[in-house]
Amino acid sequence: MTARHYFSNEHLSMHSKVEQCTARPDGDFEIILDGTLFHPQGGGQPSDAGYIAGVKVNRVFQSGDMIIHLTDQPVNVGVAFIEVFPDVRHLHTQLHSAGHLIGCYGELAGLQAIKGHHWPGEARVVFESKDASNTEADTALLAAEIEQQINAWVAANLPRKTSLADGQRQIGFGDLPAHACGGTHVMATAQIGKIKITRVKEKKGQLSVHYDLA
Repeated sequence: MTARHYFSNEHLSMHSKVEQCTARPDGDFEIILDGTLFHPQGGGQPSDAGYIAGVKVNRVFQSGDMIIHLTDQPVNVGVAFIEVFPDVRHLHTQLHSAGHLIGCYGELAGLQAIKGHHWPGEARVVFESKDASNTEADTALLAAEIEQQINAWVAANLPRKTSLADGQRQIGFGDLPAHACGGTHVMATAQIGKIKITRVKEKKGQLSVHYDLA
């Protein structure tokens, strides 16, 4: 099992141990470490990128209890220095944390978030809507309301709170509702920066809130 150090600290570099380096038919290599700082793709969040022993990590994904790091060059088995690209990680934490604030807004409004997709350029949170009869004017007004409230939470610089409930990691900000999540998040909401609601769409009883960082 790969130890997931990104759960417990904010460090972006460390020494780890390469346990396996396996060539794939497509010419890439699968690298398994005994412990990693790289967040894999999943939970609505893209994977980190960076280096293992100077070799670029192009994608990271989970396979069972293991975290697989994909490279286009082999890496020697043994101790290696690993480093995560800080700009990529920061953008992902901003977008994921913004998605949590939108989820909190929906929950406090009586909706249930059923999907979060926090990728750059296509970020959205999907809710089960109680009313499928919203008009375009209604959703435009709702977009302005959501944007005003979540940016007020950003400005309040609410601290991140991490806890465990029934063995699951819970992430919340300030006194807002916490949610089970394995992603990476900012330390406090001001680090997200201003959030822009780009579109709110109602379809078949679901409300999709699309957003980006302003």
